[in-house]
Amino acid sequence: MEFGAQVGVYRNTWDEVSDVIAGMETGRWGSVWFADHYLPPPGRPEEEPLTAHEGFTALAAVAGMTKRLRLGHLVLGNTYRNPALVAKMATTLDQISKGRFTLGIGAAWFKREHEAYGWNFPSMKERQDRLEEACELIRALFTSEDPVDFSGTYYQLQRAPMSPGSYQTPHIPILVGGTGEKRTLRTLARYGDVLNVDGWAGGPMTGEYLRHKIAVLNRHCEIAGRDPSEIKHTVLIPTLVTDDKAAAEAFVSGRRLGDGTAAGPKNYVIDRIGEIIDAGAQEIMIGGLSTANVENFQRFDEEIIQVFR
Repeated sequence: MEFGAQVGVYRNTWDEVSDVIAGMETGRWGSVWFADHYLPPPGRPEEEPLTAHEGFTALAAVAGMTKRLRLGHLVLGNTYRNPALVAKMATTLDQISKGRFTLGIGAAWFKREHEAYGWNFPSMKERQDRLEEACELIRALFTSEDPVDFSGTYYQLQRAPMSPGSYQTPHIPILVGGTGEKRTLRTLARYGDVLNVDGWAGGPMTGEYLRHKIAVLNRHCEIAGRDPSEIKHTVLIPTLVTDDKAAAEAFVSGRRLGDGTAAGPKNYVIDRIGEIIDAGAQEIMIGGLSTANVENFQRFDEEIIQVFR
């Protein structure tokens, strides 16, 4: 079973982040994931002056300081990232990391950061339209041996080459962020390679919920003529291992996540993760571990991950 961590890049220092990554590299962790925001989410006005490290440059630094961990974003915001440039940056990072990169991209949701930095924040429909078009374009650049022409509503290419291409074969996996059943999972079925069910989004992180999302995805795959087994199933779970009931309740209520979390004693967390694995998860990403102390990640490695190995 594969385990990764979404390592926080907000409200902290780069030294704290790099110390955590160094510890993960020597442990049982399999992957590291960064979010992609320019203000600390969820967008409290008093927190806007706090640190928010940019996701792509931060992950490029991690590629240079690691040899084993796989790398990715949960997830890049398509509205403020030109997809052709994203593809170019992705293949460069894949070459630097010798095939350890997964491209995670979503429609974007954080309106305030768009306002702060002067980007348009389109309607939900337009954001979904843009995401689908971007994923089609990126997949074409990743898979074509020839320069790519693309004529879309929002993006256009004229004989655009992709050299160097992906280091890994057949190409860099595309993780499509979100589980909207009408549009997002359809886009994933057509152009993506990795499903991610995100506990931060507030859905009930249960085996039943994951099985339902997989079933919807499989129906879209059938319509698209896609083999469902080509798509990897991953889950991001905000997690806190603690015997302190009040601390667990504060973790859940403070983030307004409800059943999207796994917060409580060691055996409770193990059971919650086991339920998700039994439902079809092939990789678990852990969110919410504080970067203030490397021991938070070491403890999870020793007490939780080793149980599933």
